[in-house]
Amino acid sequence: MKIVALCGAGIGTSEILRVNAVRALARLDIEADVSASDVAGVGAAAADAQVILTSPELVSAIGRTNADVVVIENYFDLDEITAKLEIAVG
Repeated sequence: MKIVALCGAGIGTSEILRVNAVRALARLDIEADVSASDVAGVGAAAADAQVILTSPELVSAIGRTNADVVVIENYFDLDEITAKLEIAVG
């Protein structure tokens, strides 16, 4: 399974989300390749992704995708990320 964590610049917040998604997946005992990307590179980064994690304001920038787009309100809330990933990949 491939998951992409998305933010505007692809450096800071997407890396925080990526790390916390890895932690959430470990809680769920699910293995996945989790990467970080910026909006400009999301087309290539998420071409074969099953899930895209992002903030509410970036959803419209994603464009057409076959991946499930999961909106994360708080990138530091491991419980929120875990619950939403469990629904998306479960």
